[in-house]
Amino acid sequence: MRLDAILHAILPREDKFFRYFEEDVDNLLTAATVFTELMSNEMSKEERAQKIKRIEELEHKGDEITHRIFSALGSTFITPFDREDIHALASKLDDILDYLQGAATRITLYGIKKISPEQQKLAQLIRDQVVELHTAVKHLHNLRNAQIIRETLVKINSIENEADDLFERAIADLFDTCEDPIKLIKSKEILVSLETATDQCEDAANVIESIIVKNA
Repeated sequence: MRLDAILHAILPREDKFFRYFEEDVDNLLTAATVFTELMSNEMSKEERAQKIKRIEELEHKGDEITHRIFSALGSTFITPFDREDIHALASKLDDILDYLQGAATRITLYGIKKISPEQQKLAQLIRDQVVELHTAVKHLHNLRNAQIIRETLVKINSIENEADDLFERAIADLFDTCEDPIKLIKSKEILVSLETATDQCEDAANVIESIIVKNA
């Protein structure tokens, strides 16, 4: 048996990481929900500005949680699972929120007045993935729930495939129908940010799968 496995078995572990991750994924789900609301065309300019400000606040909170996790890694002897997996999961959750915040900022900077159906659908798919991540992270404290976690990971990967197909169709349609090159570039960058967020959700799911394989 490896020495680190023996130490994990006989020494108390630091469960604060589970609390940090649960707080992090709660924050991410709130942000993803606000983002889907932001993507509605049924709101005023002022309401949209309020949603964007809220997402920025949640992104700052996410950065603070990520910093706490990284700081705890440097001061904790026994962690609940491998340090590299803790670091990777915290980074990926942070990346998802960064891309959401980036897309929200572009809506303001680019003066976007109408959100396309494809952008709205991608936003909803991101939230669907985050809902599944939320479930998976909440069960990490007890890996006897590995089957429940794996079911959420399968859903995340399936949603990412759907998002890829939607993204490719949206880009193709954009080039076929948009005659304004500036508008095309703006719309494409928002779509890219959203599609990248779905990729980051899948990456987070892959980290969780690694944790299960190593510890279940």
